[in-house]
Amino acid sequence: MIELDRRHFLGAAGALAVGQGLSACTSLAGQTPATDAAVQGLLGGMAEELLAEYPENASALGIDKDARASLKSRLTDRSPAGTRRRAASAAQRLDLLKAVDASGLSPATRIDLGVVQAAHELAVEGSRFPFGDVAVLNNQWSYRNGPYVVAQNIGAFVEIPDFLDSNHGIAARADADAYLARLEDYAGALDGETARLNHDGSLGVIAPAFLLDKTLKQMKSARAMPVGEWGLVGSLARRTAEMQGDYARRAAQIVSDKIAPALDRQIAELERHRARANQDAGVWKLPDGEAYYAWALKTATTSVRTPEEVHQMGLHQLRELSAAMDPLLRAQGLTKGTVGERMTALGKDARFLFPNNDGGRTQILDYINGRVADVRKRLPKAFATLVPGNLIVKRVPPEIEAGAPGGYAAAGSIDGSVPGNYYINLRDTSIWPRYALPTLTYHEGIPGHIWQGEYTYKLPLIRSLLAFNAYSEGWALYAEQLADELGVYEEDPIGRLGYLQSMSFRACRLVVDTGLHSKRWTRDQAINWFATTNGSTIEEVSGEVDRYCAWPGQACGYKVGHNEINRLRDKAVAALADRYDLRTFDDALVKGGAVPLTQLERVIDTYIQARSG
Repeated sequence: MIELDRRHFLGAAGALAVGQGLSACTSLAGQTPATDAAVQGLLGGMAEELLAEYPENASALGIDKDARASLKSRLTDRSPAGTRRRAASAAQRLDLLKAVDASGLSPATRIDLGVVQAAHELAVEGSRFPFGDVAVLNNQWSYRNGPYVVAQNIGAFVEIPDFLDSNHGIAARADADAYLARLEDYAGALDGETARLNHDGSLGVIAPAFLLDKTLKQMKSARAMPVGEWGLVGSLARRTAEMQGDYARRAAQIVSDKIAPALDRQIAELERHRARANQDAGVWKLPDGEAYYAWALKTATTSVRTPEEVHQMGLHQLRELSAAMDPLLRAQGLTKGTVGERMTALGKDARFLFPNNDGGRTQILDYINGRVADVRKRLPKAFATLVPGNLIVKRVPPEIEAGAPGGYAAAGSIDGSVPGNYYINLRDTSIWPRYALPTLTYHEGIPGHIWQGEYTYKLPLIRSLLAFNAYSEGWALYAEQLADELGVYEEDPIGRLGYLQSMSFRACRLVVDTGLHSKRWTRDQAINWFATTNGSTIEEVSGEVDRYCAWPGQACGYKVGHNEINRLRDKAVAALADRYDLRTFDDALVKGGAVPLTQLERVIDTYIQARSG
């Protein structure tokens, strides 16, 4: 009874936070012209609303304490009703944002306002499709908007267990109690998704059979484990071993009584989908599929490029990159065949491979940590303002690695108490020849995602709660480029080939994503073209292609964003001449925070104007 009373209190506190946020938002309505203080108050209220809607973000940022302590006991409501409420709230906030007279605002506040409005416009537009999941406003997983509520890389099963282990801190019994409360919410999240799956299935929105097979295999494998061996139980047991409260037993009881049955219900619903599924890979097959892909592509690239324009951009970039790789391959004695064929041969060279066992996996993690240490020493040449770059390299949890990307990052807390996590997928070490690891490390870790994310912590809170795929991934590719420019490959021509292959890989994504969703390529067609063109393994690109099927458009943000950053750098060099400084340019990019590409030029124009004076 005490537990129930406490959860009731926590729910009421969360509702109060939403109400306070709405009050702050409404207070600005009708004010003309708006002041910086008033707009920052508006945006602050919206930040509290977003935290209440997506409580995981408060824990990820380390701000689930004090007035926000109630958020630590909650997870996002993934039910149909919860999804509708968030969509309605986003539409209400967008109306308020549009009503602001920005004529009297400072440049910084005007950018803040524009960023928040752009994110809400994308979210509201996506919410008009009666299926799938719109994650634009959910910082923790904002990149993975998708037409399917659950897939091999989408859904509570994939996201929540690792989140609880990595981001839910436990320093006292109250934190352990909050963990138990979240376990109960996890069961509800699974059932909420299952209800949405049932709804979407009635509309004919069913994931491709090959994605469902992969998803069901992951879930059934995890479900078959004894409850005491579930990571959900082990994480809490390990961290409360010295606490009173019998937390491991209580966690196991919740898993056994609530989570496992909810997972069984979701598995059963997915099996019903599998019985109706076909092998069609692209979203063109869905109701209003062409319009859905247009939205997904716009959201992922924050641009208005058509699928055909993106497709042709990829082919053009591949020609340029192949021309750069050819002489490096010739210098290694690889002269016969296409660039892709020669890179395939290089990828089979035993000199560059790690043993495909736990020892090899440890070697990979050690090698990555060495690359991190090396690049840290070079960063003062690229940035005038340095951040700590608080980072841990981790293996993707084995229970989800079959459906997870090759590498990805998760931000650390604002106060630095929880480091950022750089995850690498080690299901098969052959997908990671030695020459492929440095550039991945600069992308996911430093000076990539983890590094860039720490700069956003200096901005108003709402800016840390919003991310834009094309900026974030464009920056991460630019970070790979910076590492090259800082000399990391001066004595490593094979490593530089890995860097160029990485860039080529992202150019291939433009072609494959649009091929699948606009040109109606089959999965096999996409895999074979990708592997042949880039010289990547079938194993690696199979997982990539499956990712694009579940996250349409997302893979296009990388190269579109990278190209725009380089265009703006060229603009700054031309405008400033001898006043141009790489360090201050890079500062402007990261200190301005994540923005849509449509607003990035305003950030750089402000920088140019300041340096010109």
